[in-house]
Amino acid sequence: MFGGNGKKSSSEAATSVDTLIGRQTEVSGDVRFTGGLHVDGKIKGKVIATGDKASALSVSESGTIEGDVRVPSIVLNGTVVGDVHASTKITLAAKARVTGNVFYRVIEMEGGAQVNGQMVHESANAAAAGLNTMGDGISQPGDDGQTADELEARRAKGTVING
Repeated sequence: MFGGNGKKSSSEAATSVDTLIGRQTEVSGDVRFTGGLHVDGKIKGKVIATGDKASALSVSESGTIEGDVRVPSIVLNGTVVGDVHASTKITLAAKARVTGNVFYRVIEMEGGAQVNGQMVHESANAAAAGLNTMGDGISQPGDDGQTADELEARRAKGTVING
């Protein structure tokens, strides 16, 4: 991201870094941001992108987040202790460590990356309805393109399992 060759990858070119949390910095409390956030330090709290579908989070090898993360695009090479929700794409680099569930639409994972939790694919329908699929072969809300109202009607009738 801050490399000296002057070339940016396509994901870096799409969103620049607007906010930097430095290596010697620790933030206690939730962080809400738009645009690009790069973390070299430590955040103890949730990290949430607000109102911008192009918002992106990058966490370096020295970066740590202790809390849930909800950002459309994430490049992780550090540590997250909490659930990670990437509505567009998540890239887990070789030194990425996640202790929690990863909810993703598109994932890129390098060898060496570790996830201690579930990897949960969210379809476009499920993400739009705020629902997800569990990937365990059991029909879940959003698996068959139903609307939230249709799913609620099925729940009321008792025909939805684990929904």
